[in-house]
Amino acid sequence: MAGQQLQVLNALDVAKTQWYHFTAIIIAGMGFFTDAYDLFCISLVTKLLGRIYYHVDGAAKPGSLPPNVSAAVNGVALCGTLAGQLFFGWLGDKLGRKKVYGLTLMLMVICSIASGLSFGHNSKSVMATLCFFRFWLGFGIGGDYPLSATIMSEYANKKTRGAFIAAVFAMQGFGILVGGVFAIIVSTAFKTRYDAPAYEVDPIGSTVPQADYVWRIILMVGAIPAGLTYYWRMKMPETARYTALVAKNAKQAASDMSKVLQVDIEAEQSKVEQLTKSEAGAFGLFTKQFFQRHGLHLLGTTSTWFLLDIAFYSQNLFQKDIFSAIGWIPAAKTMNALEEVFRIGRAQTLIALCSTVPGYWFTVAFIDRMGRFAIQLMGFAFMTVFMFALAIPYNHWTHKENRIGFVVIYSLTFFFANFGPNATTFVVPAEIFPARLRSTCHGISAAAGKLGAIVGAFGFLYLAQNQDKTKADAGYPAGIGVRNSLILLGFINLLGLLFTFLVPESKGKSLEEMSGENEEVAAEELEPRS
Repeated sequence: MAGQQLQVLNALDVAKTQWYHFTAIIIAGMGFFTDAYDLFCISLVTKLLGRIYYHVDGAAKPGSLPPNVSAAVNGVALCGTLAGQLFFGWLGDKLGRKKVYGLTLMLMVICSIASGLSFGHNSKSVMATLCFFRFWLGFGIGGDYPLSATIMSEYANKKTRGAFIAAVFAMQGFGILVGGVFAIIVSTAFKTRYDAPAYEVDPIGSTVPQADYVWRIILMVGAIPAGLTYYWRMKMPETARYTALVAKNAKQAASDMSKVLQVDIEAEQSKVEQLTKSEAGAFGLFTKQFFQRHGLHLLGTTSTWFLLDIAFYSQNLFQKDIFSAIGWIPAAKTMNALEEVFRIGRAQTLIALCSTVPGYWFTVAFIDRMGRFAIQLMGFAFMTVFMFALAIPYNHWTHKENRIGFVVIYSLTFFFANFGPNATTFVVPAEIFPARLRSTCHGISAAAGKLGAIVGAFGFLYLAQNQDKTKADAGYPAGIGVRNSLILLGFINLLGLLFTFLVPESKGKSLEEMSGENEEVAAEELEPRS
């Protein structure tokens, strides 16, 4: 194996952790910080949008987005992300990681600003323009998934590669956290300057005209971190693995990595030609060879990400009930519009601090010790147990004295999602496929995840409705109820655990060892785990 390994790739594999590793984490991570901020900040302002644009005179409760509008505003970015993951994943393998990397970032910057500038004289036109720009924002965000993961995996050494890729993904947690903190700051500043009575005291006066600026500012600020890293993304050299193994330019790869690693590296053009000429190094995505070597791996990465995101994104269904149950968010009519934004921002911040952020960084700390397989298996197992623990005695948890226990188990479920499959499903597809298909396969896996997110966020929104139609939320048909929805999610997590056995362990191995690019026949090394 070592004899066939290119010197430039071997140098990257055995390199000690250096400053350029941390630079790459920050550059790629700030994209993910922006991704999370942009995707999750909409949940901070949907209540405010309802109050501003869907107020009904004489109504007992503040205005809220109709079910179809709420689904569009919340879901259109997820649809854009799915499309972007497929398109930019494919483009990253065709044109190179670096060329496409700046394009996704510019799309995110422009569309973040444009989302906040959504225009129109009535609710329909404002929501239509908001949805249009959030679709294209999602499209740019989607491109960041395969490109950031692939770039980080191709820059990293094999000893700490898992931690580096997971650290990029962990920036999502900070994006969600900062979104909540910024909502608190903006709402507090406006609340102090423009005080207003509660809705039940003065329905119209409770939403000051200046509240229209609040949601726009929150959405537009997402452009700042992305814009700040654009220059540094453009300065990053193309990854050596793409340059050598896909573009077949050994001289350029050696030159780029000599500067980065500050060592002399031999070009070895003849060895590059030998590796890329072989039949084993030429098969495409829709070929028998790919199916034989990586078909089960791709099924493993897509199915586990799909199943994980159904459970992960369905959490939004229960958050509002939990927040209300423990008194973090009182009844909407007892607050003015800006107070409600403050309360929702505070709740998101607390959830991020207590559950989301720690889970991500536990993965960073342990992924190269425990391995991807063990962490993913453990995560799905705990998620299954905790979902059933919430579901089976569900009536017990609805009593006021037991609600804190419900919140603790709920938080643990999502701690083990993040210290588990939410991180590993992002890491593994960037490690186990050949360089010429790596970005494409990661994009396909991520898109399967986003399809799961759409099912989780919207399918379960309808499923979780009360079985008695008269008790369901306004505008929704009867569903199967929260208890049955939780039982179903428990079985979905159990399926995720089973599909994990299709995913190979990549801890401590080089990317070429995992993909078989150094060997004429590597099939025997890539048998799935059992």
